[in-house]
Amino acid sequence: MFPVGGVGVMLALIALSGGVCVLVFLALRGRLGWLSAGAIAGFLWALAVIGILTLIPANGAPGVVPAEGRLTSCSWDIGGPAPEGFWIFSGGQRMLNVLVFVPAGVLLVLALARWRAAWVLVPLGLVGLAAYSVAIEATQLELARIDRACDVTDVVDNVTGAVLGVGIGVVLALALRPWRQRP
Repeated sequence: MFPVGGVGVMLALIALSGGVCVLVFLALRGRLGWLSAGAIAGFLWALAVIGILTLIPANGAPGVVPAEGRLTSCSWDIGGPAPEGFWIFSGGQRMLNVLVFVPAGVLLVLALARWRAAWVLVPLGLVGLAAYSVAIEATQLELARIDRACDVTDVVDNVTGAVLGVGIGVVLALALRPWRQRP
């Protein structure tokens, strides 16, 4: 039996992780300045929120998922059952999958922009976000008790959101210039 789940649990965990990230911000602010410290803390919170939203059962504790009802592989049906089609994000689950990764992409760039190696670290971070999405889908497949489904379309949508976020982050970094900020 999976002991936790539901929107209330998700919100409580999001608030708790937000509190921890505020402490991270306060610890880093003196050394890195408010922008970089906030971006690092925000990036960590974005990762926590993504994990909570995707790995905690949405409709309460589902209990036991019978072995015969458990999926044995990921869905490779690109576009899946989403009626709006591939690459068209008019709403629903696919739009959420894109939007949930945008803040992580933005904050990744802002967290790394103050260092000269950002031009290498940001693409590596984007690969890391893609790997995080794949790991979430693999976890959803292996842990049938959380009553979630593994779908390659989710990875495509998540990576699309991360790429959009990185693009927005580059524009924001050029405007905010975190490399010039003094702690």
